[in-house]
Amino acid sequence: MRLDYIENMDCIEGLGTLPNGSVDLILTDPPYSSGGAFAGDRKSRTSTKYTDTAANGAATLPDFQGDNMDQRGFTEFMRQVFAKCREKTKPEGVLVAFIDWRNLPALTDAIQAAGWVWRGVAVWRKPSSRPQKGRFRQECEFIVWGSNGPMPVDRGVGVLPGAFEHSNVASSVRRHQTEKPLALIENLLEIVPEGAIVCDPFMGSGTTAEACIKTGRRFVGFELSEQYHRIATERVADALLA
Repeated sequence: MRLDYIENMDCIEGLGTLPNGSVDLILTDPPYSSGGAFAGDRKSRTSTKYTDTAANGAATLPDFQGDNMDQRGFTEFMRQVFAKCREKTKPEGVLVAFIDWRNLPALTDAIQAAGWVWRGVAVWRKPSSRPQKGRFRQECEFIVWGSNGPMPVDRGVGVLPGAFEHSNVASSVRRHQTEKPLALIENLLEIVPEGAIVCDPFMGSGTTAEACIKTGRRFVGFELSEQYHRIATERVADALLA
């Protein structure tokens, strides 16, 4: 099986190229299809929904596709993706996926409908989140996870926390509009031992790939956007030289 590459292609098509039962971990940050309080808000550009257009940095990066589905469409799309992911994952393998509060119920439904055993929700707390007077602060994103069937206790990994605290990647240095902190991804990779094969079907700017390189895991990924695929492959090349 070819490893340590990112292919510029649709994730379902790309997953179809992998051998069945070949992956230890699916770790991914899919488009959330949210970004607003009302259905119409989902139709906005991702730069409008997820970045400060007055700031220098992330708002100038390319918009990304697949982020304007209603909740039923999002649930069905993610069910299809996660079903294909499970087909490619070893028995007892793990799925870890990011989501925000708006589509948290939809993602947990999609995981279960795709045949995964839903294991729970971890939390990413962002201490730099915007304060909202008179409201609870929206300072968390969520990490939904499950397993491909039974999950033995003795898997060569230790006890992982259920909550992680990392600041957002600064807008001025982001390579993707919704880039996740590298240290957070490195933390999540500890759910599988070193040498494990990790697949990210929504690779974006390549954070998962760089984290795998830095922590001794192998990776394969897919990214639909030509621009982000180029950014990700350049990032991988730099990480391999570091």
